[in-house]
Amino acid sequence: MRVSARRFAAITIWLAAASASTSGAAQENSAAELERLRSDIARLEREVERQTGRRDDGMAELKTIELSLAETESRLASLGESIDARSQRREEIAEERAAATSRLDGEQVALAEQVRMSYMTGRQELVKLLLSQENPADLGRMLVYYDHLNRHRSDRIAAVDIEIARLDELARENEAVTLELEQLREAEQAEAAKLGRERTEREALVAELDASIQGAEHRIERMRAEESELNETIARLARIVEGFPVSSDAPFSEQRGQLRWPIDGRIAAGFGDYRESSGRVRWNGVVLEAEAGTEVRAVYNGRVIYSDWLTHMGLVLILDHGGGYWTLYGHNAALLSEIGDWVTPGEVIAEVGNTGGQGGTGLYFGLLKDGDPVDPAAWIR
Repeated sequence: MRVSARRFAAITIWLAAASASTSGAAQENSAAELERLRSDIARLEREVERQTGRRDDGMAELKTIELSLAETESRLASLGESIDARSQRREEIAEERAAATSRLDGEQVALAEQVRMSYMTGRQELVKLLLSQENPADLGRMLVYYDHLNRHRSDRIAAVDIEIARLDELARENEAVTLELEQLREAEQAEAAKLGRERTEREALVAELDASIQGAEHRIERMRAEESELNETIARLARIVEGFPVSSDAPFSEQRGQLRWPIDGRIAAGFGDYRESSGRVRWNGVVLEAEAGTEVRAVYNGRVIYSDWLTHMGLVLILDHGGGYWTLYGHNAALLSEIGDWVTPGEVIAEVGNTGGQGGTGLYFGLLKDGDPVDPAAWIR
């Protein structure tokens, strides 16, 4: 699972301000409080994992596979970025070499012209000048001219040496970058092969889980069990984060009708739609169709209070916006924020996937008020 701690300092500073103190002790207390929150949530995650394992070994195995998939995809993406960077550097080296070669050619032409002119005036032009019967004033001017010519010739020779040295340096760097690229591409191929094996393993397990559900009644029971588990997790999570400060920004309650969807995608299932044909289990959020890897963005300012895997939701991220309002983003392929991170509207927090045993790719987006589901569509402008 790909995460970042880039806003850890920000939360420490904000919490210190909230307590009206800028002392080092206050900042240490804030950091300790955040660490306590993470520790409590980690214990909750372990308990949820034990419950999942007791109820359904297949889902526990699916979690292991999908978390491994997320890590592999993260490494693969990182390798891709490194390859792009090194490829870009190799292109820059080629441009620098071309420019250095052009400068070298120009210096060599100029130096050759100076040498040719010197030869035409004789190999001992200065000696001849001194032995001539020229006017002293003219002689002085000629001496200055020859001094200038010689210094200019020395500068040309030095410039040629510099460009030759630069070309040698670029050649060595190009060789090193080329070797790095070869190693990165080999690593990328190995990760891609691993990713392929993990995807195949996941598909087989999902098919096996689907086949194990005998009839509509069993499927409904499973959906209700998963929904109950999610509700219980959310309730326990609410108790853990109760009293932990969120934000001093404009209240989330004032954003009704002003938010944007976390992704651009067709609504495949709306709030309150039936999840199956019997009409006994409804969606408590919205399912948005999108391609795998699509960037998921936070709909408003908030703090990450959950960033892990949950049954049916897969890799899920929950934001606390204050005032009892939470947003939930499920079925992700990667989570890009961790517990305690502050996020801003439009900030990328995850990537679309199909974790949680889903067949197609897409994002589950839910809005909660004091733990109860709310139709998110009413909050979108």
